[in-house]
Amino acid sequence: MSVLQTVKSFAKLCGYNMRIIFSGKFIWFLLVGLALFFFLMFTAASRGTTLSHGMVYNQLIIPGLLLVFYPACFGIQNDADHRILELLFGIPNYMYKVWLFRLIMIYVEVYLILVAYAFLARILLYPVAPFSMAAKLMIPVMLFGNLAFLYSTLIRNGNAAAVLSVLTVILALVLGNIQLVENKVWDVTINPYEEPENINAAIWSVILLKNRIMMVVAGIIFLMSGLLGLQNRGKFLG
Repeated sequence: MSVLQTVKSFAKLCGYNMRIIFSGKFIWFLLVGLALFFFLMFTAASRGTTLSHGMVYNQLIIPGLLLVFYPACFGIQNDADHRILELLFGIPNYMYKVWLFRLIMIYVEVYLILVAYAFLARILLYPVAPFSMAAKLMIPVMLFGNLAFLYSTLIRNGNAAAVLSVLTVILALVLGNIQLVENKVWDVTINPYEEPENINAAIWSVILLKNRIMMVVAGIIFLMSGLLGLQNRGKFLG
């Protein structure tokens, strides 16, 4: 098989899986995410919010979570609705060959969309670095995306997993608002561009690094727990 044929086959495989994951609704989620981004952006501008990297980060995080929640929460349910769950479970190492591949595709796609949103913010709001901004956003996006995927394997219902994911984000926001600086290491809603005024820059860098490591490790744990949960074939097909 030539390189061109391999690329075409891979592109078809990606397109097929993305159609199943988003169940033909991807364009709507893309438009809703864009509309939400514009709404948050112009709301902040109309309120006279100080333009900064931190402000743009806050405007992009919610659309990023919106884009990742639907495929992470409804993916397994969409497999069942398309009646391909039995077929997928017949593939050796199903959890690694199918859903790990899908999650990687989801995160790559969300990253590219966030880059596009950041370019818009650069033009309309503030001169941010789109690729760097999107990379920083992907850490909490992947954390909550993996958690949503874990919920979907535990609950096996897309709507319930989505509700639980949203409630988890709200709880994280509440806890983030009441935490002290000393506890910022465990704050999953931390904004890396908003350095507290009452803390040394070097100490803040250490706190931020520990926070990023904590979220990456937690995200990997959620991902592996969700993938291991897929081994219980009877739970999904019974």
